[in-house]
Parts: sequence; structure tokens; C-alpha cells
Amino acid sequence: MKEDVLYHFGLGTGTHNFPTMFGDVKFVCIGGDTSRMKTFISYIAGQLGIAGPGNEFPNICASTDRYVMYKAGPVLSVSHGIGMPSASIMLHELIKLLHHARCSNVSLIRLGTSGGLGLEPGSVVITKQAVDATFKPQLQQMILGKPVIRSTVLDKELAEQLMECGKELNQFNTVTGNTMCTLDFYEGQARLDGAICLFTQEEKLKYLTAAHEAGVKNIEMESSIVAVMCNQTGIRGAVVCVTLLNRLQGDQINLSREALAELELRPQILVGHFIKKHLSKK
Repeated sequence: MKEDVLYHFGLGTGTHNFPTMFGDVKFVCIGGDTSRMKTFISYIAGQLGIAGPGNEFPNICASTDRYVMYKAGPVLSVSHGIGMPSASIMLHELIKLLHHARCSNVSLIRLGTSGGLGLEPGSVVITKQAVDATFKPQLQQMILGKPVIRSTVLDKELAEQLMECGKELNQFNTVTGNTMCTLDFYEGQARLDGAICLFTQEEKLKYLTAAHEAGVKNIEMESSIVAVMCNQTGIRGAVVCVTLLNRLQGDQINLSREALAELELRPQILVGHFIKKHLSKK
């Protein structure tokens, strides 16, 4: 292509100098919520001693309302919305951005929230592999009308490095395990509190218990596409999510706004420690 327009970012190779803007990026941190990613860039900038213009970090994607993107030194913070379709669109354009910027040795980490299985709320799960609703480490995508199955195993070395950081911090329970990635928040996650529910409490608990016995530590909606996109493009990928409840004990999140805000900080504290530790070795 003479010009590559990253439509959902409001960026393009004909209008922006990608190597100048993004060529030094080594860490890309993504998350669903726009405000959380703005909070993260301010946090990591403070950890790295990086000051923004007027102590603010402008939204690089301000010309569109699809996603937000912030940059502090070698760290890029990008929102991906809810679910795999939204995350997939963002990841396609993000990976093209990194290619056009000629970035190398990039680590991509999703920071998120999730429902835990057999874990106390506030536990941080580092995903070994994302699994589907049948507990298999794969994602089936329909391409040209045909099913294509791809692996959802994440980078083992990166997961181990993040786990080591969790041990060093020793601030909250940090574990590794499988993450079940679903297509929706209610029926797909065996919730009884949606608008539609055609199964019983007993059936729900039987299914979630089977998931737990299969090594599933938490449930969310983006890890599989993160794993697939990273595997297909050779980028080191990881998923770090805090649990907001134990799904074996209930379906609804009953945390105060203050408690929820504190728990949501835990993945960024862990990843911030990892980034700072990695850069200090340079």
C-alpha cells in the first residue's frame, strides 16, 4: 500500500511519521477501559521519572472516539474496548503501527479485570494459556467462511518474569494459570443474573467446578485474541488480570467504588514493576 490508514486510531502513514512517533516503543500495555489506560500512563511515567508536556500525556487518538492511546517514553498505553471483536480490531492496527514504526523486541501485556475461580477477590492472575469454553487452548475463527483454529498459549518466559515480579513485590496474591476467554459476559460465563438464563444453579456450579479442575483460574473476554495475535506476529504477549470476585460463590460484583479502584491498580503495579526492572538492566 502507498498509504496505510489506521482508521480506528485516526492515524496513517501518509499523515504521521510513525518511526519518529513510536520507534522507541518497547512495551505496549492494553486494557479495556479508556480511563484505566490514562491512569496507567500517568502511573508508569511517575515510576520511570518521565514528565509529559505540562505534566500531561495527550491522547494520540484524540481525532477518533474508538480507542485512546498514550505514550510515555518506551511505553505505549492503549484501550481495546470490551470483548474479542473490539480487541481484534485494535490489535490489527496496533501491530501494523509497530511495524511501520520499525519497533523491535516489543512486549505486549493486557491489564484487565476478571472473575476468579477459587481465588480470593484481589488476586492477580498471570495467564499461561487462554482456553475456550470447552477448556481447550485454542480459538476458532471463521475466515473466508471456513473455521481456522489457532493456538492461545502465551509466552512462557514473559509469564515467568511477571510471576517473579509478583513475588518480589509481595503486595497481593499472584498466581499463574489458565484463563477462560468467553464471547459474552452473561450466559457464556455461566451467570444466572442475565436477561436470559436457561440453566440452573446446580448446572452452573458443575460447569465452573469443571473449569476450575481443568486449571482455569479466571474468566474474561479478550485473552484468546491477544494470544492469537501475538503468536501470529511474533510478539511476546502476556495477560495480567485482577479478580473482582470468586465466581464459585456468586455472579455479581459487590465492591464499593473505592475498593474496586484499589483492586484495578494491582495489575498496573505488577506490570510497572516489571517494566522498571527491565529498563534498569539496560
